Amino acid sequence: MRDTKPGVFHMFGRKIASWLVGRPRDALAPGVRHHMALAAFVAWVGLGADGLSSANYGPEEAFLALGGNTHLAVYLAIATAFTVFLISLGYNQVIELFPSGGGGYKVATTLIGPYAGLVSGAALIVDYALTIAISVASGVDAVFSLLPIEYQGLKLGVELGTTLVLMILNLRGVKEPLHLLVPIFIGFVLTHGALIIYGILYHAPMIPDIVPATWHETQHFAGEIGWVGVIAVLLKAYSLGGGTYTGIEAVSNNVNILKEPRVRTGRWTMVYMALSLSFMAGGLIILYVLWDVHAVPGETLNAVVFETILGTIFGTGSLTHGILTLVLLFAAGILFVAANTGFLGGPAVLANMAVDRWVPHQFSQLSNRLVTQNGVLVMAAAAIATLLVTHGDVDVLVVLYSINVFVTFTLCLFGLCVHWWGERKRVADAWQRLVLAGFACFVTGSILLVTLSAKFTEGGWLTVCVTGCAVALGIAIRRHYTRTGQALAKVDALFATAVPSRRDAPEPEMDKSQPTAVFMIGRSLGAGMHTLLSLRKLFPSQFRNFVFVSVGEVDSESFRGEERLHELQTEVSATLEHFAAYCRQRGLPAATYESFGPDIIFEINKLVDQVLADFPNSVFFSSTLIFDDENWAIRQLHNGTALTIQQRLHRRGIPMVILPMNL
Repeated sequence: MRDTKPGVFHMFGRKIASWLVGRPRDALAPGVRHHMALAAFVAWVGLGADGLSSANYGPEEAFLALGGNTHLAVYLAIATAFTVFLISLGYNQVIELFPSGGGGYKVATTLIGPYAGLVSGAALIVDYALTIAISVASGVDAVFSLLPIEYQGLKLGVELGTTLVLMILNLRGVKEPLHLLVPIFIGFVLTHGALIIYGILYHAPMIPDIVPATWHETQHFAGEIGWVGVIAVLLKAYSLGGGTYTGIEAVSNNVNILKEPRVRTGRWTMVYMALSLSFMAGGLIILYVLWDVHAVPGETLNAVVFETILGTIFGTGSLTHGILTLVLLFAAGILFVAANTGFLGGPAVLANMAVDRWVPHQFSQLSNRLVTQNGVLVMAAAAIATLLVTHGDVDVLVVLYSINVFVTFTLCLFGLCVHWWGERKRVADAWQRLVLAGFACFVTGSILLVTLSAKFTEGGWLTVCVTGCAVALGIAIRRHYTRTGQALAKVDALFATAVPSRRDAPEPEMDKSQPTAVFMIGRSLGAGMHTLLSLRKLFPSQFRNFVFVSVGEVDSESFRGEERLHELQTEVSATLEHFAAYCRQRGLPAATYESFGPDIIFEINKLVDQVLADFPNSVFFSSTLIFDDENWAIRQLHNGTALTIQQRLHRRGIPMVILPMNL
């Protein structure tokens, strides 16, 4: 008697996994997407933290690039705040045009072309991995700055551990880490906002004199090096603070996880982000000017200016140090929140690229917790590898970080320009939108060029090479999937005539005790018919009953709305009915079983138990693709579902045969 129960070790493994990431969720449950959707405020926390956290290093890097010409910082603060709003307004158009999400990748793909989308997507993937690495490294640096120096050797281990903790939280589902991190986010906003407001008000009497004094010093500086030189200094500082604008992309990329109405929620999220980021970045630069801040070895400019401000309130005692410690801990916390943005945005980009076949299909699959598990794991692995290679050195990571985001910004905004130029005669306000997108594209493109030229020899070349390799790999994967799809299409066309147009043939009576052939059917009609016909040729009279089972895979694409789920259910049911009708017209008893969920193996196992309960004398059949040039790389592009199922069924003593299908 065959054992139809999973093994002890298998059950133990499932319990451990359930404890770590939580119990499975039902993808078809009516309220599951509503439960996982984010309101504007929570989305601001989860998606806006990346940009807001850059206040810990972006304004400082821009200010220090001015050298002794700190009077130019006033222009820098205004330009920084203006740029944040300009890019945010441009991305509001993205949210309106692409309410199902996708951000810069989908904009570039749809409005410019697939290869522009590939470049944008590759840049985003690298950028999100670096977001995790630099945010975790910066946060751990902030924490260890409060500890004795002999603990410095533990930093890398803590960085790796923090990355793993964030990975597990994201494997549990998108809301899990956000709810835990909301208090940290609010603490950062309140403490830093209060210090910025107080620091500016403290020097309120000086503010009316800042503008004329700044203009006077600027004229004097221009007299020394010329206006071109002044603009060059300001532009270099402005571009080197480009890390300040990261995170804006995350909202448009994840519109699909926002609460309905998505467009409105996305707009409000973008408003929160733009207001908070422009206030924080611009306010900090103004503080540096008003409080005449200078770099202190081993301390950030934020720490220096906050310590000075707190000293005017509480003196130089332990209370000032304690409050400063709390402020810096919140700064470290917000950086960990920002690292979580990489775990949200990176898998979303990979899922969208998987749908377009630039990366393996596995990256569009959802786990039983309804998250893009493979993307989360890859982002974690990439961030850990980056931390190991750079030893968590923030100075190195900053050089690698701020280039790719402007590649995506520029391509996305250029795509909007192309779109509104084509719509200029059909949409009333197309010209206004075109001007806004065009100006924003010019600004981001200029920052990209200046940053690339300034940082190329300092490590920027590595970012360019890694992104280029990702683009080349995407092209190779797409070509393989295209060739495979064309070959399967020929097979589908070949067997299309075998599928009857009539569905009203009488159903032959089934004898459930007789030998039964159970076919695992996928999306390809031709592959299923190949398996069925091969079986009838090999065993012409062995089986009395024919059962067809299929799992509708709920991936990131089909999970985005009720309509797409309904289309998936209709497609699976129609495919199964094709095979049942084919058998019935030939006098062969047939039955169908279907299931839907993100984990194909899990759903297949449930169907196997159902089939065995009804047809105890069953043998299972499936097919696998065989390629003439098959190698390890090609095998990674196909999920090997049939082999995995066969191994699990064999361990339970259930016979399963895989028939080869040579392409």
